[in-house]
Amino acid sequence: MQELGTSGAAARARAVYDYGHTAIFASTIDPRLHLLLYVPPAAADGRKIDLLVAVHGTGRTSAIEFRDGFAEFGLYNDCAILCPIFPVNVIGDGARSGYKYMQEGDIRYDLAVLSMVEEMAAKYDQDWSKFAIFGFSGGGHFAHRFAILHPDRLWAASVGAPGSVTLLDPNRDWWVGIRDMEARFGRRLDHEALARVPVHMVVGDADLETWEITHKPGSAYYMEGANDAGETRPQRLEALASSFRAVGVNVTLDKVAGISHDRMKVLGHVKAFLTKVLAERRMK
Repeated sequence: MQELGTSGAAARARAVYDYGHTAIFASTIDPRLHLLLYVPPAAADGRKIDLLVAVHGTGRTSAIEFRDGFAEFGLYNDCAILCPIFPVNVIGDGARSGYKYMQEGDIRYDLAVLSMVEEMAAKYDQDWSKFAIFGFSGGGHFAHRFAILHPDRLWAASVGAPGSVTLLDPNRDWWVGIRDMEARFGRRLDHEALARVPVHMVVGDADLETWEITHKPGSAYYMEGANDAGETRPQRLEALASSFRAVGVNVTLDKVAGISHDRMKVLGHVKAFLTKVLAERRMK
């Protein structure tokens, strides 16, 4: 039996680990952070494809669930799926939620995602200067705050059941509002760019548990106004939708009947939205 040559072995390894359901990679710019992808066969054939970044919740395991859950969507829509992994305890203090608010210690998670996208775009010879973003629960925190900070990088955003929301309130500081956003992140709110992003928001109408989302004085992210957007996730997402619509954003809000805090049961709504946006995008 003839053995594979060096180039043949490298090609086989690339096919096994870099395409389809990929291995887990460390980010080159910050190896504390990781990512995995679904890359459809079209990319291996040299076709230009789109990109969806899907962000996990607090448990982190949904990174793999989202990669696998969106794989069929990616296959039939020529769209890669990139799932960042932001570990718990990444700066050694046991914290679980830093990524949701965009900054933790020396880490800017929005910039980390941008670097991951750029690194993978170069790896797969793609133009991912614009991409879509989705997140559920903790990932929903991330997705809408990323859209506020970087609307110019997005062709769509889908926000699933965040526990807390940042309203476009110029009279309150981050994270409740955006008054000091430029001082914190070096980014002003670009109303016009945000208004050009089709935005989807989704939550189960039975997603009513409040034990994890009620901010109490003395807790890590408590600040004045922390609970003002509503008591439950549906109420808070409705407040976010109203805030986005007030600056001209086209928001599709799906309240899914009979569903509680179940990420996999809302993916069909997310896929339907993204499929529609992709079709419209490709007709231009």
